[in-house]
Amino acid sequence: MSKILVTGATGPLGKAVVDELLKNTAAENIAVLARDPSKAVGLAEAGVTVLKGDYNDYNSLLAAFKGTDKLYFVSGNDVTGRIPQHENVVKAAIAAKVGHIFYSSFDRKTEDGSSAIAFVAEAHLRTEQLLKASGIAYTILKHSVYTDMLPMFLGGKVLETGIYLPAGKGKVAFATRQDMGIAGAKLMLESGHENKSYVLADDVSYSFDDIAAILSELSGKTITYTAASVAEYTAQLAATGVPEEYGHIFAAFGQAIDQGEFDAPDGTLAKILGRKPESLQTYMKRAFSH
Repeated sequence: MSKILVTGATGPLGKAVVDELLKNTAAENIAVLARDPSKAVGLAEAGVTVLKGDYNDYNSLLAAFKGTDKLYFVSGNDVTGRIPQHENVVKAAIAAKVGHIFYSSFDRKTEDGSSAIAFVAEAHLRTEQLLKASGIAYTILKHSVYTDMLPMFLGGKVLETGIYLPAGKGKVAFATRQDMGIAGAKLMLESGHENKSYVLADDVSYSFDDIAAILSELSGKTITYTAASVAEYTAQLAATGVPEEYGHIFAAFGQAIDQGEFDAPDGTLAKILGRKPESLQTYMKRAFSH
């Protein structure tokens, strides 16, 4: 069995990948990269090799990647610092002669810089270019917006205040990190995915009016959705103490949704999973019925 290395394994996406791998291959075939190995003690106890590494430290990546056949590369969470970090990852993978990279990118319709979310797309597009030029076999996993992001978008008091976002009538083919991670692991354990790209999304798109209706049914209350302007939305976030940087990111996602950037339902995720992805309704029931 080939050696598989998963980055970001202490986060929700990487953890989902590793958990699925452990169900289907021996722990000795799996390694994980962690900035703080103490957070991966549970994996070490399960027999997984835990390697210390940081996207900002090229030498740590080079040492960790040696002997790796397949690398699951979770995109960095530093939105403004991703490009140099990702350049380090790809450069180290080339030097370490990694056999195949699976990269967690994101699905989009626009690549010309006109999208409200262009500042997020930039690093993903650059990384995809680097992978295609690297000479290493690659599989680009184009993730839709994570269903898990909804509690953050909706806020902790959504059942009292309703939904307030600058998302217009836009729709999103939401899917969970859990299903995305399971799909990525399944692909890694197969062959035939070299130099391909896959859209990982639900096969149904939902608007925030739809989400309000789901919440209304779950809560027994009438939950409304207000399509706010960007100015109104960012002002409200600022008034509640949300840092300006985060307010900008949340607003940009809302605008991009309004632009239809993530309205791209697709059946590939279900095909890889061998089942329907977790539905939005099921996730919402789990997240908000308490």
